[in-house]
Amino acid sequence: MNLPTQRHFFDKLSASAANIPRCYLVFLGRLLGLVAYAIDYPHRGIVRRNLAFTHPDWSKARIRKLSVNVFQNFGITILEMMQLACMSGKDILRKVRIRGKQNLMSALKGSNGIIMISAHLGNWEMAPPFVSNYFRRRVVSVARQVRPKAFDRWVTRRRTRFGNIIVDKKGALPTMARTLKKGNILGILIDQGTKRSEGVEVEFFGRTTTATPVAAMLARRFDSTVLLSYCIREPGKYLTLVVQPPLHLEKTDDLRADLQNNTQIMTDAIERAVKKYPEQWFWFHKRWKRHYPHLYKEDSPI
Repeated sequence: MNLPTQRHFFDKLSASAANIPRCYLVFLGRLLGLVAYAIDYPHRGIVRRNLAFTHPDWSKARIRKLSVNVFQNFGITILEMMQLACMSGKDILRKVRIRGKQNLMSALKGSNGIIMISAHLGNWEMAPPFVSNYFRRRVVSVARQVRPKAFDRWVTRRRTRFGNIIVDKKGALPTMARTLKKGNILGILIDQGTKRSEGVEVEFFGRTTTATPVAAMLARRFDSTVLLSYCIREPGKYLTLVVQPPLHLEKTDDLRADLQNNTQIMTDAIERAVKKYPEQWFWFHKRWKRHYPHLYKEDSPI
């Protein structure tokens, strides 16, 4: 298929999902997840290994059960993202509740910009459009390009429908700096690993890995408020955007130590959120591959 045909295909899929009632969407999402769990052996192995690696005291039965839940929740998230492409601003406001609203409202009164750090937890795509519609403030988000190109363009068009801006991760730093300098909102997902040359070492679930220090660096440079936020699925028909109080970061004369310590503080905040909703995190990441490459050998399943 050529690019216009591919984009039309994605639009048709979204339109098909747009009017599915919530109860049926959850059922279909769980079913989709079960099918994926049954046939996607490579990712099933990654999820199980990640869980066993980070929870050595868990039984195999518990790991398998949570692995199934991870796939099921991701199935629901996929359908929710398809619906999002067809939602109006009013639709989004009806489907999402917010907890910790005052934390963001207080931060918006400042002039040094806000860094909203987040993770691939729950429905991470829903947070920026909700913030832009609820608070009437544009969000500048950093994201990697996805493949194929037609899908990337479709995703970008959906992400920017309400005035938000998407910046490619490569070469994003100048735009990120300008965003904060103007006192605006910058959104960054910080739960994925980075190259050792681009990151700092942190402990995540008791295991060494790398994390990007860019949020810590920008927060220090512009004295910006850093808030952890994530949009999770709770019992009932709504998603909930959680905005936590500002993180208390260190600022001393030792820049290197501050970047290390503050990145760890942010990573710890992400870990606490994942521990609270473990089935809703994207355990498909090869999060520890640079320090424990043996973990992801596909010939050693659990």
